[in-house]
Amino acid sequence: MLRIAVQSKGRLFEDTMNLLAEADIKISSSKRTLLTQATNFPLEVLYLRDDDIPQSVASGFADIGIVGENEFMEHDEDAKIICRLGVSKCRLSLAIPKDTEYHGLNWFNGKKIATSYPNILRKYLSEKGISADIHIITGSVEIATSIGIADAIFDIVSSGYTLVSNNLHEVEVAMQSEAVLIANKNIDGEKEAVLNDMLFRFEAVRNAEDKKYIRMNVPKAKLNEIISVLPGLKSPTVIPLADKDWCSVHTVLNQKCFWEIIGKLKEIGAQGILVTPIEKMIL
Repeated sequence: MLRIAVQSKGRLFEDTMNLLAEADIKISSSKRTLLTQATNFPLEVLYLRDDDIPQSVASGFADIGIVGENEFMEHDEDAKIICRLGVSKCRLSLAIPKDTEYHGLNWFNGKKIATSYPNILRKYLSEKGISADIHIITGSVEIATSIGIADAIFDIVSSGYTLVSNNLHEVEVAMQSEAVLIANKNIDGEKEAVLNDMLFRFEAVRNAEDKKYIRMNVPKAKLNEIISVLPGLKSPTVIPLADKDWCSVHTVLNQKCFWEIIGKLKEIGAQGILVTPIEKMIL
């Protein structure tokens, strides 16, 4: 049985539960306790505070964990990153009162900076040759300047709304972060096999993100022209129709270029274009 440590609440909890559900790993949400077992996969889910996850994995109390990269880097525990998951993206940034004149990093020399991430901040300032006083706060970092205990803050930024609502202005980004899957360095072979199965499922889910399955009817006379504008995985599938002058073309499109390509296909002569979302994609 593989044990995974996950955040007990918040945005990363929601993203983790969605990822497990999309990978068809069923976790009961009706009676959530500290430790819950999946009903259809050899996995136990251990719910912890986010800052406890790196240590629990490093010590072997949990075999693997999903945690923000920022938390993993801050605690610097002896575990390894298996993969980045592409969810719960944010950044760690320096911010100052919005009416303060700012001309570069030298502004922070001699200043007091409030943060919950002193280790990451200390390393960043050292690399930039900045000497500042780091004031550690465990919560509500964004109010530190307004109550006069710091000149600036160093904190997680996602949408930026919290900074704006506290009259702060983001001036430097020190680190980009997202959810990562971490593992104990001494995980045994049996558990590693379960982990590999789970990673296979995660990859199939991620491969399908922002992808659409497209089917269309195409005049055979225009087939080569149609194919030339399709950025499919390899080459599209072409199926003959009852009408010998027409065929059906099937392919996969990325959401980012979807409408642009659909417009070109219609101009060339494609008809009856059917668009279907993709749940999983195994390459």
